[in-house]
Amino acid sequence: MHKERGAEIVKVSVEGDIVRSSSLDHQLFVDYCMRTEYLIQLKDELYIEEERENRRAIFTNEELVEDAFNHQFELEREAVADPTVTMHQRNMNSRPYNRREAVRYAERWWDDYNPGYRKFTDNCTNFISQCLRAGGASMTGHSNREKGWWYRTDKWSLSWAVAHSLRWYLSGAQNGLRGIEKERASELEPGDLICYDFDGDGRWQHTTIVVAKDPNGEPLVNAQTANSRMRYWKYEDSTAWTPNIKYKFFQIVT
Repeated sequence: MHKERGAEIVKVSVEGDIVRSSSLDHQLFVDYCMRTEYLIQLKDELYIEEERENRRAIFTNEELVEDAFNHQFELEREAVADPTVTMHQRNMNSRPYNRREAVRYAERWWDDYNPGYRKFTDNCTNFISQCLRAGGASMTGHSNREKGWWYRTDKWSLSWAVAHSLRWYLSGAQNGLRGIEKERASELEPGDLICYDFDGDGRWQHTTIVVAKDPNGEPLVNAQTANSRMRYWKYEDSTAWTPNIKYKFFQIVT
């Protein structure tokens, strides 16, 4: 993927921290956090792409038999909503969209979870909605989960937290947070969004936010669930990628 765009991975650095371990019968379960940094050169510029995964390794009789992304560990780290933070967010209703603040939030929280919001097992779209809100995007449709885009302490719209719902909300919204569809990823700017249908079956599964442009003018994105920073937007290095993948590119307006 990087060779096709004229980029080279110059160096890779990997660090891991064991969070906990437990034994059952002849099996050892090890939960650990792995952070990977890629130093990438494109033309005359260097930048760092980062990823963080919470994983579980399973050993049977001291032999590694499985090592995979650990959804259960993510669920156990679920944050409790803080109503004081949410109330602060409510007072931002009339602000124009500030791309810099949205990107700043994406950079601050890409590998962590703001305790002011509930955390979901699949947290990608919840994270993106938080970025949009930090940028001043207006919430609409409160109390009806099927309509608008909103968050209130212990309730939220489907479009706030579900990738498929946010994709279709952006296409149809007439006020508040809206998205203008673009034909090419290169037309996006930091603060805009990309939606992903990995299987190409019409079910949209992932959302990212553009935080920078590479020297070719292509987006680099931040995302959660598989937490990543400054990742090349095509996601061809993802285990979820298939040749049938479809994208939607949204310029954010409000």
